[in-house]
Amino acid sequence: MSTQPLYAATVLRIALGAMYLAHGLLKLLVFTPEGTAGFFSSLGLPGFFGPLTMGVEIIGGIALILGIYARWVAVALIPVLLGAWILVHGANGWGYASEGGGWEYIAFLIAASVAQFFLGNGSFALLRDRTEAATA
Repeated sequence: MSTQPLYAATVLRIALGAMYLAHGLLKLLVFTPEGTAGFFSSLGLPGFFGPLTMGVEIIGGIALILGIYARWVAVALIPVLLGAWILVHGANGWGYASEGGGWEYIAFLIAASVAQFFLGNGSFALLRDRTEAATA
């Protein structure tokens, strides 16, 4: 088997991981856990969902970068994106440059996360699931 698909999966995995990590760190370091909780409360959600989402993004991003069960981590992060789409960006139109940010970027990240699920960890992963052990 050619290693090119494995390298492609690795590039996608690291890019997705960096994106999730960056968004989690933005909530932690810029908006702060308290500010993030306040924003989530303003959406009608329990405030603790903010820091919880922040933690999921940070841990999920690190897991993707390191290649720790990447296919399952990518799928587990999709509900975070769906929440952002439905509760924050959906009403702002398609373009992410729209006021308040549209949903095009979120739709792309969902598609990329689904692709990661189908591709698996790729090369240089720390932990793979059993379905990948024979092929990677």
